[in-house]
Amino acid sequence: MLDRFLRYVRIDTQSDQDSQMYPSTAKQRDLGELLERELSELGLDDVQLTEHGYVFAMVPGSAGPTVGLIAHMDTSEDESGTNVRPQVVRHWDGTDIVLPGDPRKVLRASENPILAARVGHDIVTTDGTTLLGADDKAGVAEIMGAVAYLAAHPEVEHAPIRIGFTVDEEVGRGVEHFDLDEFGAEFAYTLDGSELGRIDDETFSASEVRILIEGHSVHPGTSKGKMVNAIKLASRLVDRLPKGERSPETTEGHEGFVHPTKIGGTTAEAEVRLIARDFDAGKLAEHEELLRRLADELAAEEPRARVTVSIEQSYRNMKEFLDADPGVTEAADEAARRSGIEPWREPIRGGTDGAMLSERGLLTPNIYTGAHQFHSVLEWASVQDMAASAATIVELVKLWAEPEWVSRSNTRDRTAASR
Repeated sequence: MLDRFLRYVRIDTQSDQDSQMYPSTAKQRDLGELLERELSELGLDDVQLTEHGYVFAMVPGSAGPTVGLIAHMDTSEDESGTNVRPQVVRHWDGTDIVLPGDPRKVLRASENPILAARVGHDIVTTDGTTLLGADDKAGVAEIMGAVAYLAAHPEVEHAPIRIGFTVDEEVGRGVEHFDLDEFGAEFAYTLDGSELGRIDDETFSASEVRILIEGHSVHPGTSKGKMVNAIKLASRLVDRLPKGERSPETTEGHEGFVHPTKIGGTTAEAEVRLIARDFDAGKLAEHEELLRRLADELAAEEPRARVTVSIEQSYRNMKEFLDADPGVTEAADEAARRSGIEPWREPIRGGTDGAMLSERGLLTPNIYTGAHQFHSVLEWASVQDMAASAATIVELVKLWAEPEWVSRSNTRDRTAASR
């Protein structure tokens, strides 16, 4: 599995929020083509790289419902994904890990309790100049590792498996063309989590907000009383965002926020892009209303400018849908226990492909990968924790082939539905 992971992270698959293509970058298909070949070499059925860049494959099973396993191939725009040079620190002894491409970047146990508990593990890092891409190539490698194990051990009884590797998750378009009927799973699991044992069944509900400010550009030498500087107006709007609350840097747990992610333009026209996040749909609406009000106030102060707000829903809290069928998530809990790991829950202060899929009817909780500090040059992963995640996948699909578990799960689900 480690060999696979190191092979995958070296392929640049960054998505592009501003692209009009799908997938948003052609290079995502480079990894898709490799995975298509590797799945075919494992002897799997119905392996395909679709026109939209998804990779699908089928692993026949002995009994039970068809279980989907999903991970995304693209990586974040927050840091470079070009020329990723991973390093593996074998049997880490707890000392500072200096990243060789930029010695100013250091992973310190004193600053990272999760890392401090991994003394003796094999730790994979970047060289300090790029992200690692463990979000979500750790999940890809773990699914591939689990499937390779099952292909090599046909005596292991397990449920039928439908594999799906997606594109453009990082720009919120990961399942835009994901055909649920073609995929054919009864429910699924994304491998896109972090801490060992953490099973995610709750995400933010999310909106994308764009505020366009149209000013008026005049030569600066003759602009008195005429120029309306859109850049200055955009800056004024950003400065009025909440500072002691409702921001990522001041919130935690179930607290939501509004967050500017990009600002740019010219004197004549500028745009502020923001995201609004909350676990409660009503509070999310309040965040959106705050941004509309700030835009209206700005337009009232400078009536010569035109200020336009557009809001697009990204995804909803998956818990709204998963609670209707708790057996799907409870199976992940049980699979973790069978792997020797005590499962636990905590809301994701973010989203996954599973949030959108759950809303569309394919219930999809999220499972840990053993990777950490996503979207950062300080991203790292424990090989041992990644192996534990792959083992959890194997236990999960074995569990769904057990008639007694399926029967017990169906009983729980019917009870929940009646409530």
